[in-house]
Amino acid sequence: MRQLKIAMLQICPAGSLEKNLEKGIAYCQKAKQMGADIALFPEMWSNGYNIYGRPKESWFSEAIGTDSPFVKRFQLAAKTLQMAIGVTFLESCGTGPKNTLILFDRYGKFVFKYSKIHTCDFDDEKYLTPGSSFHTAQLDTALGKVQVGAMICFDREFPESARVLMLKSAELILVPNACPMEINRLSQLRSRAFENMLCVATCNYPSGVPDCNGHSSVFDGIAFKEEDPSYDMCLLETGEEEGIYMASLDLEALRDYRRKESFGNAYRHPQKYQDLIREEKEAPFIRKDYRP
Repeated sequence: MRQLKIAMLQICPAGSLEKNLEKGIAYCQKAKQMGADIALFPEMWSNGYNIYGRPKESWFSEAIGTDSPFVKRFQLAAKTLQMAIGVTFLESCGTGPKNTLILFDRYGKFVFKYSKIHTCDFDDEKYLTPGSSFHTAQLDTALGKVQVGAMICFDREFPESARVLMLKSAELILVPNACPMEINRLSQLRSRAFENMLCVATCNYPSGVPDCNGHSSVFDGIAFKEEDPSYDMCLLETGEEEGIYMASLDLEALRDYRRKESFGNAYRHPQKYQDLIREEKEAPFIRKDYRP
């Protein structure tokens, strides 16, 4: 049975909005030639996540709108290539730019927009406007409808992010990323997939991009297979090099697993979790730069 093919575009920025557009379109075309159903960019592709160590006014000026030629061109590419595209960009906003992903389906139809909620407020991301909510939507693919959500980079370090998406019926979480991915962060992603019984697909920048090292990954969320006790849910972990890396997700196997196994929302006791929504903070977790 045909499987859903997800392409991680682990590629280096080209140096400007126009060049990133040109390179991004070229790599989408290559992904389609490789048989991709979905192509995912790393975090903030429009300017290559080039915000650190620069005056905020400099990178604020690089923010673009959702109706910009950059975004519209990827929408057209999705329609032309008949392939879903998750494109990332620094989105203009009156209160400060947002770190945003837009997903278009294979017909070029808008599926959803998500802006990073857990901005890194201990650094230059404190100037970004955080997103307001997690949400999912149905993505029309050649294999049928797939419920998709998104997290962006630092979001993945909070189990609540993936948990809320699971509760909103996500089967696949797209995760644009821009940071060093080592064993501990990869383990976070594995855990998010394991505990929620869903697929987590993360696209990072390759080595050579400051503070990045590739290691894009896809975990299918299937922790146990009776016929294969040694099964590893890691469908893909790339090296550090630039390139397009493909993972094939067996949707039917994932859905069958979700119907039978004990994780996700099957045995939760939400009525006993009230402490999770307490807003009070106590030492050692008090930070002066925290924004509610």
